[in-house]
Amino acid sequence: MRIAWLKPLVGHPGPFATVYLDATRSIEAGDKNVANRWRSVRRSLAKQGATDDVLTDLDEAVDRPTRVRGPHGRVLIADDEDGVLVDRVLREPPPVTAGVWHRVPVLLQAARSADEQVDAVCVAVDRLGADFTPVGTDGYAAGERETFEAPHDEVSKSSSTSTKRATIESRAEDSWERNAEAVAGEIDRRVADHRPEIVMITGDVRAVNLVKAELGQQAAEVTVEVPGGGRDEGVHQHAFAESVADALDSYRERRREQVLADLREGLGRESGAVTSIDDVVQVLARGQVDQLVLSEELADDASRALHAWVDGSVEALGLGGLVNGRQLWTGPDPLHVAVSRTEIEGVGELEELPAATALLRAAIGQDAGLVFAPEGSVDLRDGVGATLRWDDGGTPHESAASMSGDDGRVSAAH
Repeated sequence: MRIAWLKPLVGHPGPFATVYLDATRSIEAGDKNVANRWRSVRRSLAKQGATDDVLTDLDEAVDRPTRVRGPHGRVLIADDEDGVLVDRVLREPPPVTAGVWHRVPVLLQAARSADEQVDAVCVAVDRLGADFTPVGTDGYAAGERETFEAPHDEVSKSSSTSTKRATIESRAEDSWERNAEAVAGEIDRRVADHRPEIVMITGDVRAVNLVKAELGQQAAEVTVEVPGGGRDEGVHQHAFAESVADALDSYRERRREQVLADLREGLGRESGAVTSIDDVVQVLARGQVDQLVLSEELADDASRALHAWVDGSVEALGLGGLVNGRQLWTGPDPLHVAVSRTEIEGVGELEELPAATALLRAAIGQDAGLVFAPEGSVDLRDGVGATLRWDDGGTPHESAASMSGDDGRVSAAH
C-alpha cells in the first residue's frame, strides 16, 4: 500500500489532533449522523487542550461530505501551523470513534484501514473517446469524470448513395483504429503522470480490444478489463460497481500476497528481506526498504489501546503499538532513526517517538510501501519485517528462526 498521503505530517513538530470518525450517513438522518458524532469528538479534543484554530479547521473539513456510499470511515489529522494535513476516507468505519490531541499523530489504525485502499481509475471507452473516473473501494466514482475525445469522427458504416460501401467501411475501420491509438496514448500519459495502481477498462467490446492492443508496457501491466460499463446512460451502475469492487478486492489480495511472498522468499534465502525491529530500523536508516510489513496484531493492539482510553479503562493512551510500547530515537530527517540515542547523535535535535510512529515516518521518507500481514501468513520477529530495494555487505543478515525456541533466543540477544 502506498503511504505517500501521510507525507504532509513529516517535518511538523506537533502537537496533532487525530480524529477517527464513522462517516456513514443513514438514509433518514443524512449528514446529521456524522455531525452528531463529530460534536462528541470535538468536545473530547477541547478537553484535551486542542486549540480553537485546530478545532475550527476540523469543523470546516468535517462539513465537507465524503460522497461515499454505504458504511465507511474517515481519518483527519491537523496541527496548529497548517490546519488539516490529512483527510482520508477509510473503507470501513473505525473500530472506535475518537479524537486525540497528542505530540504525535495516532497512525496505526489509519494506516491499517488505508491498506484496504487502492489507487484506481476506471476508463470507459467507445469508438469516439474515453471517460476517466477515479473509483473508490465500493466500486462507485470517487471523483470527477474527465472526458477525452478522440480526433477521428468518421466511425459509422452507414451506406451512402455516392460512396461505395467498401470505402465507407474502410474509413470507419481506420477511424476506429486511429481513435483507439489516441485513447491508448492518453491512458499511457495518465499512467506515467499519475501512476495509478490499477486501470479498469470497460465499454464497447471492439473499442476495448483495440485500445488494449495499443497500450504501452507500463499501462498494459496495470490494466484489467471489467465488463459491464460504458459511456452511455444505459449502464446498470449498481451491477457495474459490484464488478469493479470485486476486481479491486482481487487486486488487493494479489498486492498483499506478492509482498508477503517476497518477504518469505527473502527471509528464506537470507537476502532481500529482514525481520526484527533492530534489523528493520537499520535498513530504514539506510534507505533500503521497499515494503514495510507490520503484523495485523500490532494494529489490533493499538485499536484496543485507543478503545480502552476512550471508554476510561486506562488513564494513559498507549501509542507504542510495538514491542510493549518500545520507543525509537529520531532526528530531523525521516531516515534519522535508531534504537539507541548514541547511534544518531550529531545529526541535530533528537526526539524519542513511539516505535510504530518512527517506523512509519522513516518508511514515508523513502517512499516505501506498507503492508499488514495476517496472523500466520509470515514469521515476523517483533511483529515487523521489510523487503528491500537492494542488498549489500552492510545489510543485516540473520538466519530466520525455524523454531519457537530459536525466536526467543534471537530476540533475547538484541
